[in-house]
Amino acid sequence: MRVGLLVTCLVDVMRPEIGFSTLKLLEAAGCEVVVPDNQTCCGQPAYSGGNRDAARELAVKFLNEFEGFDYIVIPSGSCGGTVKTHYDDILAGHPAELARYARIKERVYELTDFLVNVAKLDKLPASAKDSFKGSVTYHDSCCGLRELGVQSQPRELLAKREGVHLTEMEQARACCGFGGTFAVKYGDISTAIVDEKCEHIHASGADAVVLGDLGCMLNIEGRLRRTGDHTTRVLHVAQVLAGDA
Repeated sequence: MRVGLLVTCLVDVMRPEIGFSTLKLLEAAGCEVVVPDNQTCCGQPAYSGGNRDAARELAVKFLNEFEGFDYIVIPSGSCGGTVKTHYDDILAGHPAELARYARIKERVYELTDFLVNVAKLDKLPASAKDSFKGSVTYHDSCCGLRELGVQSQPRELLAKREGVHLTEMEQARACCGFGGTFAVKYGDISTAIVDEKCEHIHASGADAVVLGDLGCMLNIEGRLRRTGDHTTRVLHVAQVLAGDA
């Protein structure tokens, strides 16, 4: 099957290694993967900030770049959630664009959901000799969980990675406090939320916290480091599954 990969702008700019791990996993699942050169943003920041015109422009750009693929895969619950659940609203009032979107909507998947339910990946790629081994705890990012129903899929895949043991933390489904511009507008509340998340991570005793959304990842890692924890690793699920961590 021919898959269009939306790397996401945050991965592209901040952690491109996540994109390469995603590519590795999709190819291991037998997919022909194409990464459109001109892709940029899914439109989430503009939409969340109330700039509907900019969000619509980016949504149409997404349609132009991705509508020709069998499937569209996104290694991010928040970007996947924007495309899968908010484009109907973003494109409202534009029937031709809504019709185009309707034809691809069911082909849009978050990475782990695609690997489990479409590609049915049964064997992970061979891991590097120095890849991560140890205990992990999993943080369920809000958009992936609540908009896309991603919860069991990453855990099912992590169980296939030899040398990695999952230990659930308390309140794994609770927000990390990022929420895009929420963390900027309500800094004190955001800090209190992420502090609670960090406490649960520490209480789990895990060597690493794993998750599927880079925004949450950067928020949690930043708070851990600023509060003196330079040991607990913060990893995207694609890195662990691909054996690249």
